[in-house]
Amino acid sequence: MKFKFLAIAAAFAAPLAIAIPAQADGGIFVGVEGQSIAVSGYDTVSYFQGNGVPVKGDARFMVKHDGAEWLFSSQANADKFKENPAAFAPQYGGHCAWAMSRGSLAPGDPTLYKIEGGKLYLNFNRNVQQTWLSDITGFIAKSDPAWAKIPEGQRFGD
Repeated sequence: MKFKFLAIAAAFAAPLAIAIPAQADGGIFVGVEGQSIAVSGYDTVSYFQGNGVPVKGDARFMVKHDGAEWLFSSQANADKFKENPAAFAPQYGGHCAWAMSRGSLAPGDPTLYKIEGGKLYLNFNRNVQQTWLSDITGFIAKSDPAWAKIPEGQRFGD
């Protein structure tokens, strides 16, 4: 069983060895080394509006929060985020929610998401997302305490 888990983990981790993204101070995942743009520049407020399809933000509507730059598609969305960042920021600093259930940091893909209980969760890839969707409540129950144990400022790949 342990070997099977390691093989599955290796399959998910193999693409990660290509490029190790940075993480801004405060545990927010940012996807490009040397940059500090959260959620790959997606407007996190847009996930909760209209049809729930996220849109890319614009540098004109940038908010600095938790050591990262958050981009929004409008000033209204930037203002909503400023008023209550916790309502719109993805859980686990934008890292993969399934990986966090294993106590690990992995990149979250902003196009692979689920809003559950009014909170935004990102996943690493489609295979991981399918696993996540099979037991969201169970994975959240494991992810929340695991996230609390991640040292502040720890980087993916450290």
